[in-house]
Amino acid sequence: MKLGDGPMTSNASGAKGRPLAIEAHGLVKRFDGFTAVDGVDISVPEGAIYGILGPNGAGKTTTLRMLLGIIDPDQGVRRILGTDRPHEVAHTIGYLPEERGLYPAMKTYEAIAFLGALRGLPLAEGRRRGKQLLEEHGLGYAIERQIRQLSKGMAQQVQLLGTLVHNPRLVVFDEPFSGLDALNQGKLEVMIRALAAKGTTVIFSTHVIAHAERLCDEVAIIAGGKVPFAGPVDVARDRIRPQVRLETRAQDGPWRAALPADARHEGAFWFFSLPETGIEPLLRALIEGEAGILSLSIERAGLHDAFVAIAGEAAAKALQEDKEDIRR
Repeated sequence: MKLGDGPMTSNASGAKGRPLAIEAHGLVKRFDGFTAVDGVDISVPEGAIYGILGPNGAGKTTTLRMLLGIIDPDQGVRRILGTDRPHEVAHTIGYLPEERGLYPAMKTYEAIAFLGALRGLPLAEGRRRGKQLLEEHGLGYAIERQIRQLSKGMAQQVQLLGTLVHNPRLVVFDEPFSGLDALNQGKLEVMIRALAAKGTTVIFSTHVIAHAERLCDEVAIIAGGKVPFAGPVDVARDRIRPQVRLETRAQDGPWRAALPADARHEGAFWFFSLPETGIEPLLRALIEGEAGILSLSIERAGLHDAFVAIAGEAAAKALQEDKEDIRR
C-alpha cells in the first residue's frame, strides 16, 4: 500500500463510538535499507489517553513523527484530527519531543510564549499564559529566570508547559517521564489525567509499563517496528488467564481431581490458572470434598505479564534494561 492509497474515512470511530483523533494503517518507514517501522496500525479515540509501549529502538519515535507529519511514511496512510495533511492542524497539536531543547538565554515565560508562537499563538497572549501556567504549577518564583539558571527537571517542566500553552486538542509526548524525578513524574500523571478530563486527546510513548498501566485507556505494544497488539489495556491483560492462589486445610482428597492440569503446589498454597468454566465448579468440588478452604484469591494479570506474552521475552528484557539504564 503506497502513501495515500486505501480508504480513510473522516467519520471513523473507535472505542465506545468516539470519533478517532488519530487513525493509521500500514505505516512503513525505512532508513538506508533498515525498516524502522513495519506495517503499524493505530487508532486513537478522541479524549483518550493512549500509550505506545516498547523498548528503545522499537520504532516509537519514528511512528509518532510519521503521525505528526514531521516525516512521511514510505507506505501506509494516516489521518490526524480529521485530515490526512498533519501540517494543516499543527496549530491544534502540542508536541513534546524526546530530545528536549530550549534557548538558554530566554526567560521561562518567554520560552513558553515562543513555543506557543510556533503553533500560532500571539506572543503577547503567550507571555500572559506563560506566567499564569508557571504560577499554577508552582514555578512562579522562576518566571524571570533564564533557562540556563534552571535545573534539568525544571527546564523540562517549562518545555512541557510550552507544549500546552496554546490549548491543543491533541497532545503528543515522546518519553515524557524520562529524566523526571518521582515527584515530578507524579505531577505529570496528574496533568495528563486533567487534560483527558477536559476532552484533550493524549498520546505518549514510554518504555515504562507502570506509567502505561496507570494512565492509559488503550495501548499499542510495539517491538521490532511491528505492533502485535493495539487496543484497550484490559483486553491486553485478558490475554493471560487470571491466576488463582488456594490454601486448604487438607493436603489430599478427592477434591484434588478438580484442580486444573497446570496446578502446582508450593508450600501451603496451590497456584493455577482460573478454569475456563469459572471458579464456581471448583469451589463446589472443594467444599464437597472437604478440602477445608483457608484462603482463595484470584489475581488478574498485569500489563507487564501481558507485554511478555504479546511481545516476547526478548522485548520484555530490553524494556527492563532501558528502565535500569535510566536509573543509572
